[in-house]
Amino acid sequence: MQARRRLQALGLVLILALSSTAAPASAQADDPKQPSVDNPHMHIWGSEQLDQCWTHFDRNDSAGSSSLGYGEKDFSEGSQVEVDYTCRIQSGQTFKEDMYLDNNGTITVEMEFRIYSADCTDNSECKNLTITLYKGTTEVAMFIKAVETVNNYEDFAVNWNIPVNETMFRWNKSGEEPAIRVEYSAPTRSDLFCIIDDCSGKFRMYYSDNEDNYSVEVNFPVVNKTEPGTDGGDGGGIGGAVDDALPGFGLAAGVAALAMAAVAAGSRPRKE
Repeated sequence: MQARRRLQALGLVLILALSSTAAPASAQADDPKQPSVDNPHMHIWGSEQLDQCWTHFDRNDSAGSSSLGYGEKDFSEGSQVEVDYTCRIQSGQTFKEDMYLDNNGTITVEMEFRIYSADCTDNSECKNLTITLYKGTTEVAMFIKAVETVNNYEDFAVNWNIPVNETMFRWNKSGEEPAIRVEYSAPTRSDLFCIIDDCSGKFRMYYSDNEDNYSVEVNFPVVNKTEPGTDGGDGGGIGGAVDDALPGFGLAAGVAALAMAAVAAGSRPRKE
């Protein structure tokens, strides 16, 4: 009888252990367009005319994006090469869960451009190539490169590393998804050589799927909130981890404790 009770209790403990390890993954981890520890790269897509730009986390889904692998705007001679647009999470792909980043990690932004304009003068209106990372509507970091260093119509790579700080640890779903804003303004060329040269201006941005194999993505150091040392002071140590554990963990632990108590009780010798 004692042996039977012991086997039943041990069987119950085993079932509970297996059920916890085989729990289904989160909806976000199962969706290739959503960020996760195994899927931390946000990719950039857009139209051929560069009038639309969007992002998501699926490298293999470029649906609707330019078949050229880039978007480009043309500007007539004597005008202003001017752009100001923002690449946001694709419509319908807002985060299903909050995104958490490693406190000691780095956000890496890789982008590629080709720009043709005149240099800036004291009499011209200019805005250097400015790339801003937003957390929802909040500015997180800014990258600036002078007009004269990017405007010669040669491909220019942006490799930007952003150390994670306390404001970047948590990105709330449905409101704080990352966005990339791109700004640039400079005059087109206007000189005597324009009689024989093409002095129209151009602004091109490459997308994640391009024939030149340029790396165009934003890499977030995504972590599970329950990993030790990544709670950002929001929950504190073991307590924070338990709060975000699998649903029913407390009940499972309680039942397991009862099962182990039954094993212990069953092992005690009965008094005659």
